[in-house]
Amino acid sequence: MTRPQDDGPFFHGTKADLRIGDLLTAGFPSNYRPEIVMNHIYFTATRDGAGLAAELAPGDAEPRVYEVEPTGEFEDDPNVTDKKFPGNPTRSYRSSAPLRVVGEVTDWTRLTPEALQEWRDRLAAIRADERAEIIN
Repeated sequence: MTRPQDDGPFFHGTKADLRIGDLLTAGFPSNYRPEIVMNHIYFTATRDGAGLAAELAPGDAEPRVYEVEPTGEFEDDPNVTDKKFPGNPTRSYRSSAPLRVVGEVTDWTRLTPEALQEWRDRLAAIRADERAEIIN
């Protein structure tokens, strides 16, 4: 695993109520294909990207964005980099090592209900397409 040239700060979106110092780990179902248990924890260097992930996370809790710091090596997220976009324009990453929560972020842009529904519709189409894969 090669470390990208991004120094952060880094963010993770979720519906979990976390505290400073908590560790986020791999080993949970994918938000996008829940039948897949993920080998990595995902994060981004963009607040709004983490906010999108938080809003799309399963559950009824309030979406939250946390600033996190990787505790080990990390790499570009291959699900959104060269496989789909040249380079890493979304500044998305993954790690098999935990992420440490360093604080909660409240100044991220929320999606409109219409935009959120569009994203949910896209995810439903991805889930229905057996050719759509997640690089785990």
